[in-house]
Amino acid sequence: MIAARRRLAVLAACCAFFFSLSVFAAGPIDIQTSHHSPRELQEKLELEQLLNKYDVSKYTFTRTVVIEERAMNHAFPVLTLNVHFLGSDDELLSSFLHEQLHWYLAQHRFAMEDAVRQLKAMYPRAPVGLPEGADSEYSTYGHLIDCYLEIQADRELIGRERTNDSSRRGQDCRAG
Repeated sequence: MIAARRRLAVLAACCAFFFSLSVFAAGPIDIQTSHHSPRELQEKLELEQLLNKYDVSKYTFTRTVVIEERAMNHAFPVLTLNVHFLGSDDELLSSFLHEQLHWYLAQHRFAMEDAVRQLKAMYPRAPVGLPEGADSEYSTYGHLIDCYLEIQADRELIGRERTNDSSRRGQDCRAG
């Protein structure tokens, strides 16, 4: 387990240095609701409060967020969050960061592809399909990278203990 964490940390280093090279967008994040339902409006309010509380500027790569009650969280073409984590600040923040990091990785395609190649060499048979994997092998490896970066961002913003607690409550990314 320790060796696996070290290898993943090396891979994250391939991506992490890009954070310091990125030019971070300034200005407000435009949060919209899809159907203006009470739950969507409450989620919008909670996300706005979180974005005012935490400096997420270095993890912000798209400025538009849609809250859609019945959607699955996704990054593209527009970052969209459902209301699953309504009332749970840490999980909502983590979900926001996770989808933002998909944008980051898409903007750094060559580094992402290199990291995926390295992961594939270390772990040649990634699971594909739910519940253990993503839609494709490449997407599973990509999610490992995204999740590692998400956990690091969570730890920076809310601390290790809250990150671990949040992960145990059912996030896609497991902190260790």
